[in-house]
Amino acid sequence: MSASNLPMIIPSKRAWNYGRIIGQKRPLLPKHVWAIRVRLELSNSIRDLALFNLAIDSKLRGCDLVRLKVTDVYSAGSIKERTSILQSKTKTPVRFEISEGTRKSLIDWLQDPMMSGHEFLWPGRFHDRPHISTRQYARMLKDWVKSIGLEPSAYGTHSMRRTKVAQIYRKTGNLRAVQLLLGHTKMDSTVRYLGVDLEDALSISENVEI
Repeated sequence: MSASNLPMIIPSKRAWNYGRIIGQKRPLLPKHVWAIRVRLELSNSIRDLALFNLAIDSKLRGCDLVRLKVTDVYSAGSIKERTSILQSKTKTPVRFEISEGTRKSLIDWLQDPMMSGHEFLWPGRFHDRPHISTRQYARMLKDWVKSIGLEPSAYGTHSMRRTKVAQIYRKTGNLRAVQLLLGHTKMDSTVRYLGVDLEDALSISENVEI
């Protein structure tokens, strides 16, 4: 049978990546961060604002962020300025700072009646789910970026993890600091994660005079 006589094959459903931007997700720029914060404040979204702020500060993977407990960030009547958790992927501890603005938003969230008696920082709405899922977190993120006119498919939960370290690397060029903040065990992982290339290396070199 010739090729021209073969029956047409029509896929039963679209490919999973149809219409999506595939590849490493972009970090948010400072102007994006502030735009989202302002919208969350204006809409009085206390939980979302606290979650957004802590996601930026902590630089945690989504799976670790959603599992945070109240005791991880709160002690002796106040929010900790620094804390550490054990990463679920690498089983190694990582420390992170909690900035003043984030501490304020966390206090507001912990004082909300919805948080009464909850062990987890981001409790789930159903009894069989003690905390929100990474999928829920991803959906919330898409709503945040869409609210300021960004393309949702270009951003993911790793965008939040990369946002602050991208600025740190851009301002300092200190890969070792970024490695420690991300909790990576190998420098190669940090280099790939940031997308460091020859142009970045040359830009850093050009700013150093001997």
